[in-house]
Amino acid sequence: MSDGRSWQENWKARLYERARERGYDSLTAFAEARPTASLVALAEELGPDDVAGIQVYDGLVAEAVRSKQVARLVRGQLVRELWGSIPDGWPAVLDDDNRFKVAKAVGPWIAYTPDTHKERARQCRTSLLANPPPAGWRPLGPDDELLQTLLPDEEA
Repeated sequence: MSDGRSWQENWKARLYERARERGYDSLTAFAEARPTASLVALAEELGPDDVAGIQVYDGLVAEAVRSKQVARLVRGQLVRELWGSIPDGWPAVLDDDNRFKVAKAVGPWIAYTPDTHKERARQCRTSLLANPPPAGWRPLGPDDELLQTLLPDEEA
């Protein structure tokens, strides 16, 4: 997508049109049907030549704000980041190599998190590092019990 086509014309309308073409009434429904797929993978599915991952996330944030589901979106994005960086699940030992893998997931996740939820995301990161989940833990989506405990649905 280095040619910049993803930003041409009405890219927001294009996202929703592509989701509808695939049988979904929203970007959120499209993304939640693929809870472990990266933003890049979602963008590739919606349009390999004219959709960027950040555009998908922008649309997801807009929908989450409208539906007051930002905490759910934030949990869902953490799932995506964890699957991309630690696909075999939470490491049994947080040695330097594994700490890097976890940081590679959590760092971008906090960066993407809307400002209204950044502090809660930082608290979640602190909790995960201080009290690690069981080895092999791989949340399958935003409804994961541990994630709901760490980032409940009450809106900030």
